[in-house]
Amino acid sequence: MSNSKRIASIDWMRGFVMILMVLDHVAMVYNADHLSTDSAAKYMTGTALPAFEFFSRWITHLCAPVFVFLAGTALAISVERKVARGINSWQIDKDILIRGAFIALLDPTIISFFSGKLTIQVLYAIGVAMMCMAFFRRLSSTLLIIVALSWIAFGELLVTLNWPPVEGSGSIIQALLYSTYSSANVSIVYPLLPWLAMMILGWVFGRYLLDYREGKANITPVQLLLGLGFSALLAFIIIRYLNGYGNMLLYRDDNSWQQWLHVSKYPPSASFTFLELGVMSIILGFMIYIEPIIGVRQNGVLLVFGQTSMMFYLVHRLILTGSGTYGGLRDITDLNMSYLITLVFLILLYPFCLWYRGFKSRHKDSVWLKYL
Repeated sequence: MSNSKRIASIDWMRGFVMILMVLDHVAMVYNADHLSTDSAAKYMTGTALPAFEFFSRWITHLCAPVFVFLAGTALAISVERKVARGINSWQIDKDILIRGAFIALLDPTIISFFSGKLTIQVLYAIGVAMMCMAFFRRLSSTLLIIVALSWIAFGELLVTLNWPPVEGSGSIIQALLYSTYSSANVSIVYPLLPWLAMMILGWVFGRYLLDYREGKANITPVQLLLGLGFSALLAFIIIRYLNGYGNMLLYRDDNSWQQWLHVSKYPPSASFTFLELGVMSIILGFMIYIEPIIGVRQNGVLLVFGQTSMMFYLVHRLILTGSGTYGGLRDITDLNMSYLITLVFLILLYPFCLWYRGFKSRHKDSVWLKYL
C-alpha cells in the first residue's frame, strides 16, 4: 500500500463502478428493453431474463454497494484522523451532519426536478447513513459489525411484515427506513437501514486500514479482503441454494445462472448484500495487491473518475435523466446502442473530471466544493 494519504486502490474501485453506473443509467433511460425485475414487488414468476440484457443489468448492481461501503471507508479514515489530531468532537459531528444532509438533499431537490417526480435513491441513503455515523462512530468496531450483520440477517423479518408494497399505497415512512414505495409522483427505492448496514461495514474497514498502517493489525488488507470476499460469496451460495429466507421473497425459479444471480436489490436482501460485497472485496483485494506492482498513474481513468465520483455522478445522472424526462428521449433505442452511448459519455466525462479535480485542488478552502 502506498504511503500517500489517499489509497489509490479505493479510488480505482470507486472509478470502476462509476463506469458501470453510466451503463446502467444510460440503459435505464434509453434502452426500451431495460430489465427492472430485481425486486419481489416487480418480478412475476416465469418472466424471461434474456442473457445479455440480464447480465448488463446485473453487473451494475455492484455500483451502489461499493459506493456506499467506500463512502463509509473514506469517512472513517477522515474522521479518525481528525480525532487523532485532537479536533473538537462537536466540530467533527457537525461536519458529518452537514455533509450528510447536503448529499441527502440532492435527491428530493435537483435529482427529483430532473426526474419529473419525487425521487429518493442512493444519495438519500448515503447522506442520511452518513449523518447516522455521527452517533455510530462512537461504538467499537465489534459493536458496529454486530449492528450491521444483525440487519443483514434479520432485516427481512421486518420488511416482510408489510409486503408487498402495492403501487400508490403503503407507508412512505416505512419506505424511507426499510421498504419501497412507488406511485405516479413518488419513487422511494433506497431505504436507509440496509444501506446504513453497508456503510457501517465500510467504516469498520476504514478503521482497520488505519490500524494496519500503524502496525496494529497483523493480517494484510489483501488477506482480509479475500478471506471476507470468499466467505461472503459462500454465504450467498448457501442462501440462494436453500431458496428461502434471506432472499427478500425473490426466489429462484430454476437453476439457470440468471436465476441464481437474480437477487433482490429493492430492498437489498442478504443474498444481494453478500454477493455484491463479496465481489467487491475480491476486486478491491486484487487492486490493492497490484497497486505497488504497477504503480499509480495520476491521470489514469479509474483514478480520475474515482476522485471525482460525486461530481461525476451528478453530471451524468442529470444529463441522462433530464434528456429522458424533458427531451423526449426515453426508451428510444436498444442495449447495443446503450453501450455505444455509454462509451461516448465516458470519453466526454474524462476531460471534464480531470479539469474538475484540478479546479477542486486549487480551491481547497471552498466550503461547498469539499462536498462534491
